[in-house]
Amino acid sequence: MYHASKLSIDEEVYFENLMQLVEHYTSDADGLCTRLIKPKVMEGTVAAQDEFFRQWLGAEYEGPEAAADHGKGEFGDVMLGDYRGNKVAVKCIKNDATAQAFLAEASVMTQLRHSNLVQLLGVIVEEKGGLYIVTEYMAKGSLVDYLRSRGRSVLGGDCLLKFSLDVCEAMEYLEGNNFVHRDLAARNVLVSEDNVAKVSDFGLTKEASSTQDTGKLPVKWTAPEALREKDLTQLFPPTWQKFSTKSDVWSFGILLWEIYSFGRVPYPRIPLKDVVPRVEKGYKMDAPDGCPPAVYEVMKNCWQLDAATRPSFLQLREQLEHIKAHELHL
Repeated sequence: MYHASKLSIDEEVYFENLMQLVEHYTSDADGLCTRLIKPKVMEGTVAAQDEFFRQWLGAEYEGPEAAADHGKGEFGDVMLGDYRGNKVAVKCIKNDATAQAFLAEASVMTQLRHSNLVQLLGVIVEEKGGLYIVTEYMAKGSLVDYLRSRGRSVLGGDCLLKFSLDVCEAMEYLEGNNFVHRDLAARNVLVSEDNVAKVSDFGLTKEASSTQDTGKLPVKWTAPEALREKDLTQLFPPTWQKFSTKSDVWSFGILLWEIYSFGRVPYPRIPLKDVVPRVEKGYKMDAPDGCPPAVYEVMKNCWQLDAATRPSFLQLREQLEHIKAHELHL
């Protein structure tokens, strides 16, 4: 049962989160017919047992080479694991608020399946309170690092357009499922062994977007309407932090700029504190060097201050496919 932002089984003892509840009933039945002993093993479910963790991920999970393989992510350490003979990525979520927000959407996210989304394989809740997210392994790391390490001499326009379409197709799928990413950026897109770009970390930013601390938000990638602070003089409609598919579209425009600038940080030479005031006055970044004019027009359409006038991801995909078809005939 869920009551007053807390969890309970018998409406007598309440817990702040699922991890606390599992830990309590693992050590003491406290009115249940038995204490929690071992979770039912099913892919895509929440489990709470160290033994199950090792069974899933193998000894490799605890090895020093595991942590070194993927390094540190925005929300915690990323390790290499093994699941049924296949490499998987294991992300430890350190922030408790982020973990709880993620768990609230995990059941939905396990149903999201698309060839350009990093597949969520399972969520594990440890006895000690740790939360681990198991996803498919992406051999070539983040798109931003991939772009920076190869550059213009290696990556041609066809490759950049392919990455743009990969991401757009994933976002069109999320759009069709009414799922908002909230932190779309090249750092949250991963590249597979066969050079397919896949959107990652959807569902991990809900907590940051639901607080008044805009300092947690990636300002250069976030739509203006999602950065505005609450106007206390206007209760209806609320004007504070409107995250939507249209704010994801804004972020997609920034991501396109990252792709065609080979991983440069957006708004170069503009101090961070000046970005939002300038953007709200209509400022748009110049096209990256060598960016096709048609692609730059797509970027600018994503950066409409009025969210309602921005294209949908379906429209964006159609525009990018038209550009691709035109380039093939040149």
